[in-house]
Amino acid sequence: MDPFPSNPVPPDDASSAPEETQTEQVRKLFEEHNRALVTFLAARLHSQAEARDVAQEAYVRMLQLHKGGEISFLRAYLFRIASNLAVDRMRRRSVRQDGAPPALFEELLAQPDPERVVLARQELEIVRQALRELPQKCRQAFAQYMFDDVSVADIAVQMRVSPRMIRHYIAEALAWCRLKRERSEQ
Repeated sequence: MDPFPSNPVPPDDASSAPEETQTEQVRKLFEEHNRALVTFLAARLHSQAEARDVAQEAYVRMLQLHKGGEISFLRAYLFRIASNLAVDRMRRRSVRQDGAPPALFEELLAQPDPERVVLARQELEIVRQALRELPQKCRQAFAQYMFDDVSVADIAVQMRVSPRMIRHYIAEALAWCRLKRERSEQ
C-alpha cells in the first residue's frame, strides 16, 4: 500500500523542474528514512505494528504541509511529528490500561524546581523519623517489602511469622507514616 498519492509530475520531467514537489520530498524521506523511523517508534511503543501505523500517520501529516523544505529539515520535522504521535498513543494506551489520567506536564515534572526538592526532602525526613518510631519487626517487614522488593511470603518465613502478620506490619507502617505526614502538614 503506497501512502502517497500519485505524483502529478512525471519522473522524466522531475529533474528539469527547479524544485521538487512536496510529495516527492516526502517520498524521498520515506525511501531514505522509513526503516529508521519505524525502528525509532518501535522502541518507544514496544510494538512494530503500532510503529508502522504512527509512521504512516506522520507521513500523511507531512503531506498536509503547505510548503516543502529542505530534506534535512523535513527529516527532523518528520521525526518530531512521529515522536509526538507516539507519545500521544502511549498516553492513550496508559489511560486505557491503567485507568489513570496521563501526566500532563511531564517535561515540567522531569526537572523539579528547588522548592519541590526542598519539600520532598522534608517529607522524606518525616517518613524516616516515622519509620524509626516503629517497632523493630514492623520496620523490618516494611523495609524489606517496600525497599528490597521481598515478597510477603519470604519475609514471613524469614521472620518466622504468618504472612497475615507481615501484611499487618506493612499496613501498620503505612498508616503510621501517613499519620505522621498529615500531622506535619497541619
